[in-house]
Amino acid sequence: MKKDYYEILGISKGASAEEIKKAYRKKAIEFHPDKNPGNKEAEENFKKAAEAYEVLSDPDKKARYDQYGHAAFEGNGGFGGGGMNMDDIFSQFGDIFGSAFGGGFGGFGGGFGGGGQRRMKGSNLRIKVKLTLEEIANGVEKKVKVKRKIQAPGVSYKTCGTCNGSGQVLRVTNTILGRMQTATTCPTCGGAGQSISSKPNNADAQGMILEDETVSIKIPAGVVNDMQLKVSGKGNDAPGNGVPGDLIVAIEEIEHEFLKREGENLHYDLYISVAEAALGVSKEIEAVGGKVRIKLEEGIQSGKILRLKGKGIPSLNSYGNGDLLVHINVWTPKTLNREQRQFFEKMLTDENFIPHPEKTDKSFFEKVKDMFS
Repeated sequence: MKKDYYEILGISKGASAEEIKKAYRKKAIEFHPDKNPGNKEAEENFKKAAEAYEVLSDPDKKARYDQYGHAAFEGNGGFGGGGMNMDDIFSQFGDIFGSAFGGGFGGFGGGFGGGGQRRMKGSNLRIKVKLTLEEIANGVEKKVKVKRKIQAPGVSYKTCGTCNGSGQVLRVTNTILGRMQTATTCPTCGGAGQSISSKPNNADAQGMILEDETVSIKIPAGVVNDMQLKVSGKGNDAPGNGVPGDLIVAIEEIEHEFLKREGENLHYDLYISVAEAALGVSKEIEAVGGKVRIKLEEGIQSGKILRLKGKGIPSLNSYGNGDLLVHINVWTPKTLNREQRQFFEKMLTDENFIPHPEKTDKSFFEKVKDMFS
């Protein structure tokens, strides 16, 4: 079971953005590879701290994590927070360390980045995946075709002569406070630290070509409309020795013909005749797992709501399923023939047909309140 992100950073759930940043900096410095050479446990703790910070420092991801926990980011390759490697960490959060490691955080020992050279990350790709209510209820694996930029076969790179492979250039400016030194992205290589020495004719200026790739995406049960999932490393490649970007998957829920979703609960409108309401009847209704047969008692009233436990959508947090709420609607015929009209005219004065609501019969507003409680 994955450890709680707040616990990893040693902070409370109500911690401010600045407290989250300070806590991450402290943990990352403690477990930094340069301070713990060859220590695999420290490396894992370093990655866990970065993963926790990636989620908790982003207001949108933090809100999803607070609501759904780790389940909000489950899936192929680690959605949202999981699956981070060292290159991801240093490319995203290197500036948070300031001068803690010799004024630069592009290098992290000889085993990861290669002699202090900063590795560039490719751009992310975004796609939208449409899911039926049945697919959302059960979870599904989707195969999608993605057009990615990859390094062209035969392309070769050399160390950038402007930045000497660091991806940054130092600029010194004179101010009223004295001389100030700032680091900016290298204008020659765009931060990659490398430039192309040779490339095939079909490659672009960065040595890339477009290629179709089929990507398998495991989508957990219970996802919601507009939720974004991340497939690590399935975005565009980066030039030289960079790391690929990610594939961002936006969920679009296809509206069901009969069922309406409200969080983990489902709603179904069942229409019955006056005769069926008076006599009671057995009815077959729609549910995400197939049709379900329910029995309506004699004298059932329009507006009554029947709750079928566990027939809704699974919780992302694995807290079980929601319910299926069946709304009873008694259908009144708009036209009557002569015989039918005579029958109902007689019933106008029949004591049994005069409304006598009992105290146990809830009002419309009470039923609405119960639905959301």
